Amino acid sequence: MQVFQITDENIDGAITCIQQAFSNDDPYSGWVFDKSTFSLQRNRVSLGIRCRWGKDYAMFHVAKDPTSSTPDKILGVACWLPPTLANTPQTWSAYIGDWSLYLQQFRMNLWYGRGGLITRRYWIWKAAQAEAQRELWTDPKGYYFCNIVTVLPEAQGKGIGKALFKADEEGVKCYLESSRAEPNMAIYERMGFKLAKEMVLDDDGDAITLYCMIREPQLSS
Repeated sequence: MQVFQITDENIDGAITCIQQAFSNDDPYSGWVFDKSTFSLQRNRVSLGIRCRWGKDYAMFHVAKDPTSSTPDKILGVACWLPPTLANTPQTWSAYIGDWSLYLQQFRMNLWYGRGGLITRRYWIWKAAQAEAQRELWTDPKGYYFCNIVTVLPEAQGKGIGKALFKADEEGVKCYLESSRAEPNMAIYERMGFKLAKEMVLDDDGDAITLYCMIREPQLSS
């Protein structure tokens, strides 16, 4: 198994991997998108923007199996947002990257519209996420934030997920938000994560729960 930083030639495969994984009745996706107006094309453009940004500004890893019959197929993806040290100003590079990401997303929305995204629910999530991180992110070293992680169903059970969870080897804690209690939480717990908070996203009674989990650094022996 090979795990490496995403490159331009792997972006299409990474997008396909993510879309296949999250098309399987993911609770968060089902809550934040209107299925009747969901645009797969717009979603693909959005993920492409995120992948190209992550190539330069995040730990954006993809996994392949060079010994398989499809050695170029992307089997797993993980995007780790880098930690921010307490009381440390944002670097110019990160500032430019954030604005570039924002402008590309703004242009995408003008061209494709919202693609089924229920913006009210998106902002409910962002507000709850900001509150949870203010409460939980107490380490001055910051946290690696697992923004995306997925492994294709046919590739599960082969250690790909574990290989994608290497962000904390430098001694920094990791944080993620799971959209499923079962079976996801048990999987993450086996990799050292512990439940820190249940984040309830409630839109006038239509609610889901995300599970905020934190892992202490897993240093290599």
